[in-house]
Amino acid sequence: MNAPLRMDDGQQTLVLAPTEGLPVLAYWGPSLPLTEDLAQFALSAQSDMTGGMLDRLAPLTLCPVADGVFQGQPALELADAEGRPLSPRFGAAAISLADSAFVVEAVDAALGLTYRARIALAGGVVELSSALVSARPVRLRWLAAPVVQVPAGLSDLIEFSGKWTAELHASRQSFSPGARLREARGGRSGQEVPPFAILAEPGTTNTRGQAMSLAYGWPAGHRMIAEELPCGRRQIQFGHVAGSEPVGTEFASATLTAARSDAGLNGCAVKMQAHVRDRLVPWPDAARPRPVHYNCWEAVYLQHDLATLSDMARRAARIGAERFVLDDGWFGRRDNDRSSLGDWTVDAVKWPHGLQPLIDVVKAEGMTFGLWFEPEMVNPDSDLYRAHPEWALGAPDQVTGRHQFVLDLSQAVVRDYLFAKVSAILGAYDIDYVKWDHNRLVPVLDAAQGRGVLDLMARLRQAHPRVEIESCASGGGRIDYGILTQTCRVWLSDCIDAVERLRMQHTAALFLPSAITGSHVGAFRSHTTGRSLPMSFRAWTAAARHMGFEMDLRDLTAEEAEVLTRVTAWYKANRGWMMGGAIHLLDAEDPAVTAEIQIAADGHRFVSFVGQGAMSRQILPLPLRLTGLEPQALYRVRLRNPEDVPPQSRGPNALKSGPVTLSGQALMNRGLMLPVAWPATVWVVEGERL
Repeated sequence: MNAPLRMDDGQQTLVLAPTEGLPVLAYWGPSLPLTEDLAQFALSAQSDMTGGMLDRLAPLTLCPVADGVFQGQPALELADAEGRPLSPRFGAAAISLADSAFVVEAVDAALGLTYRARIALAGGVVELSSALVSARPVRLRWLAAPVVQVPAGLSDLIEFSGKWTAELHASRQSFSPGARLREARGGRSGQEVPPFAILAEPGTTNTRGQAMSLAYGWPAGHRMIAEELPCGRRQIQFGHVAGSEPVGTEFASATLTAARSDAGLNGCAVKMQAHVRDRLVPWPDAARPRPVHYNCWEAVYLQHDLATLSDMARRAARIGAERFVLDDGWFGRRDNDRSSLGDWTVDAVKWPHGLQPLIDVVKAEGMTFGLWFEPEMVNPDSDLYRAHPEWALGAPDQVTGRHQFVLDLSQAVVRDYLFAKVSAILGAYDIDYVKWDHNRLVPVLDAAQGRGVLDLMARLRQAHPRVEIESCASGGGRIDYGILTQTCRVWLSDCIDAVERLRMQHTAALFLPSAITGSHVGAFRSHTTGRSLPMSFRAWTAAARHMGFEMDLRDLTAEEAEVLTRVTAWYKANRGWMMGGAIHLLDAEDPAVTAEIQIAADGHRFVSFVGQGAMSRQILPLPLRLTGLEPQALYRVRLRNPEDVPPQSRGPNALKSGPVTLSGQALMNRGLMLPVAWPATVWVVEGERL
């Protein structure tokens, strides 16, 4: 048997240990000494045996299979073309190390199967993927990305769930004996169970403790299995929901991206943020500042009128918008949400001269133009469906969702039609942004649907390389590291109530950078919660991410317009370093406070957003400890928005009066004393290293 191999990046070490079959990821943790004897290291990991067991303990390999020895959940399940189960037994794997990646290949000669795995170190994160090739057609039921053996001590599992307008709730539980299954069966990454998880040791916070983050990169149905075996070992698997995966000879998982940290959840978060921003997202122009959006949806909905929208464009430009987005309602006979999806031609009644008159106004105001599409969907009341009912995915008598069906993107003819229609619009008009929506759950689980949308987006990007695509799916229903290989922005939620957004943005930062996280200022009275919130709170919450606004701008008071204009100008002045920096979440002792610090890549400046979402139980604010600063450096710190101090704040708080100079050590250990705050306040604290 060959000796174990190691891979290092100066901060962490991975050790891959051979077995008689597939290898084991024997170690992933802080850097081991270069003098570590890997043979002894692997030998010392062997477990004892006792009663009530088989006479051999099956290794927890990259792809454990149901071979009669391994007693846990297999990472590969398949059958022959007629549906009879197959039980693979792979021989000793060939393992190589090249270009900071382990490459593994093993063969089951009797069944004609070849398993391949790749584990790569890429910019601080680890990327894991697997593939299976068969000499004859087989039916795949389950193929996980290479299995991660949960390191000792990481006994907590943090999961994420949500719903429309209330995405990304985190829940934490301890591993317990048995397997936990989470599946997204709606055909999207899903608000319900998005493809993210965090492993942590008990007591881990944003700033302290060991953790490991996992993100599966697939825009369709996925599955996570977290299991504690009877022997006490733990494994976690991510892969596609097999669904109606057809009989075939070649299969592959998507990429599972993982990061580890000894400095709390932030240590993983900043690596994942940088990976998305710097490696995954296909920026048309990475140097271009992230433009301020104005989206007209919550202003006019489907009621499009050139005069009204032209007026809205001029008002948006005066406030500081740089991109005007025309949302749903511009095509077919789209007077309600029951018709015209699939008919991607401009509505000649609403737009008798096409979209150009509006685009001319938008361009004259110094803005670019963006447009909404929902390419994967079709209404039964549409010319497309009447002509091609066979293009709809699922049974003809299926229940509609939002009065629509899903188009079958496994069919090349469907993808070709959509490419031609969307491309024609993008070619006819000067458009630099597409809001790509997906508002219906998919009736049939099929990995080909996920491959189809990625293929369609890739073709459109190649044909129109200046166009950015945003992933929207009833809000945050399709946010994953797979769709982000084709998109430059995600719509976190259809809820732009700032109280909800404060929480969602905080959680999303565990995996997503500011630059791709769309956040808009909504109306005074939220369209999704009915809650009324002050402009300062709404504006600063949006300015913490890729900023925009969507509301009827005619409803703004002069005071609201002044605040929004001022905050928008602040965002534009600071976005360069913010979008390229890192978000660190803060451990606020007050549960009513949600706080973060964004630090520039060179460490010379920061901004902390401290949101007061509710009334505090104690009388006065508790000290807020910052993180990520140079302990011995001095920072000039000031409160950017002292005008939001309420009349109940009547003490000698220093930040109310002007800047203070403190060391990083003081800011991180004693913390900041902020003024008393009303609920629905965001304190914006700026820092400059001297």
